[in-house]
Formats: sequence, structure tokens, C-alpha cells
Amino acid sequence: MLYRTIDPERLPELLCKMPKAELHMHIEGSLEPELMFALARRNGVAMKYPSVEALRGAYEFDNLQSFLDIYHEGTLVLKTEQDFYDMTCAYLERAKADNVLHTEIFFDTQTHIGHGLAAKVVVDGLYRACQDAPAKYGVTASLILCFLRHLSEQEAFACLEEVMPMREKIVGIGLASSEAGHPPEKFARVFARAKELGFRLVAHAGEEAGPEYIYSALDVLHVERIDHGVQAIRDPELVRRLARESVPLTVCPISNLKLKVVHRLQDHCLGALLDAGVCATVNSDDPAYFGGYINENYTQTFAALPLNATHAYQLARNSFQASFMEEAQRKQCIERLDKVFETFYRP
Repeated sequence: MLYRTIDPERLPELLCKMPKAELHMHIEGSLEPELMFALARRNGVAMKYPSVEALRGAYEFDNLQSFLDIYHEGTLVLKTEQDFYDMTCAYLERAKADNVLHTEIFFDTQTHIGHGLAAKVVVDGLYRACQDAPAKYGVTASLILCFLRHLSEQEAFACLEEVMPMREKIVGIGLASSEAGHPPEKFARVFARAKELGFRLVAHAGEEAGPEYIYSALDVLHVERIDHGVQAIRDPELVRRLARESVPLTVCPISNLKLKVVHRLQDHCLGALLDAGVCATVNSDDPAYFGGYINENYTQTFAALPLNATHAYQLARNSFQASFMEEAQRKQCIERLDKVFETFYRP
């Protein structure tokens, strides 16, 4: 159905109220400065910055690497299973407020193992929050373990081996961290092994690096979803392939702005991808650092681009279609989406 007749003045309200899924959110990237300082006090960790305000004031990034440097500094406060539980619950409460019905949360163990933690501490804390989420927040949540691409494939194999006793707590495997210079094919064998083990597969590609990284993620890693993928717009044949093969992109507009992938949201390719038939979705990436959870990503992007309620419906529906939820749950979520749009629709 076309929803262009919905009053444009009501569009921001609709964007906030419509049910949605979030498929690209790094849980450590949801760690707000206030909670970071609280955990630091709880665990006796000395903070590099003297105050919440000073820390938040440091969130000005030139590129992906400049963000990753301060991001990894923030992970030092996470020491116990309860820390990971509390961090995840804080995000899930915010997701509920943004009418997120389902979220697939990125995390990594390699960072925390480097700090002396066991993978079990990380996974058990995150998973316990996901298990409590339906009753506490009315949100379903699952976990996707990301390998850090600046590390070796051998280290990724070790990471995979360490989480195998917790296999049932993890739905998928992803690939994150510094993109340039670390092409997807670097991890071909470990992704093949993950596929054999039955994990769902995704990978960051085409954020800062070019379309060739997206081709490699599809053709070498055989992923089901591309995280970011905005550089696909530089290759019309790739855009046609993504549309033809219904490959979802988990796009993060404010992240792209903050990390200088685009210089203005008005220049973002989200609308062009949708109009080309690509299964694009909207997500927040690292919302505590970039200043925008999922609803803020929707409202700021729609304010900047010539997008309407039909685009909004397509993005929300895409988020459910692109998720790894069961089909019955997907159907229920789309029915809830339809009902919200019907309350705004005036033919």
C-alpha cells in the first residue's frame, strides 16, 4: 500500500511510533558515559577523562579508526557478568522506548579477552539480559558474535572455539572493526567453518572501503546480510544485484555522518537504495558515541532526505524481513506495523 497521503507533519510521530527491528547495534557502543563512570566506580577502574561531560565532549571523530580508539577505551570498565547484563538492559530499555520489537545485538569477545576476561563472562551476561528482555521490556533479542578484522584469522578461529560451549546462546557470526586494509577474504576459512556449524552470517562491508569489499563478503564469505554497505551506490551493477537477490543492508545514517562517510545527511544514499529496490534498513550502530538511537536515526534522516511515509513503511518492514526471527514472529511484527500505519492513514 502507498502511504504518501499520510500528513507529512505527522511523519516524525509516525517514525517514532512505528514498530521496528534493529539489526546493527554494537552493545559496547550503547555504553553511555553515565553508566561507564558508574561501572568504573564499581570496578575500581581509573577513567582517562575527569567527568561525564569531558568524556562526551571527546566524541568528535575524523574517521572510523579515531572512533575505535576511544570506543576501546570505554570497554575497560566492563569486568563482570553483571556489567554486561546491566549494559545490555540499559540498551533494551531504550530500544523499548523507540518501539523496537526485536534486536540482533553485535558483540565481540576478543576485546574483553584482551583485558583478561573469559568469553563466558561476556556471553552469559549479554545472554541473560536477552532472556529477560521479553518480560522486562517486551523486546526479543539475540546475539551476533563479531570477529575483529584487524586481528588475524587464526585469532578468529580461537574466538570461535572458545564460544562453542555457549553455541546455543549465539545466533550469528559477523565481522567488524577497522575495515580498510582488512578485506573479507582474510576470514574466508573461519566463516566457512561458522557456516558448517549452523551460524547465520553477516559482515561489515562497504562502510569506508569500496564496493569490492561487498562483493567479497557475498562471494567469499557467503553472508546473508551486509552491514553498512553504503558504498554499493558507487557500483550500479552491485546495487542491481543487491535488489535482485534481496540482500539486506543494515544502514546506519548518523554513524555515516559522524565518521565522515558522508559530510551531510542530505547526501546520504538511503533513499536511492530504497528506490532501487534494495532491502535497506535503518539502525544506530554505536548510539552512545554518535548521539542517536534508532528513532533519532529515522527522524534526522527523514528530515534531511525527500523520504515519505511509504519509505518509512518499507524500512520498518525490511527490518523484520531481514531479521533472523522465526516466521511466525515476523508475521506478528508486520501485523503490528500495519496496524500503526492504518491509524495514521487517511485515503
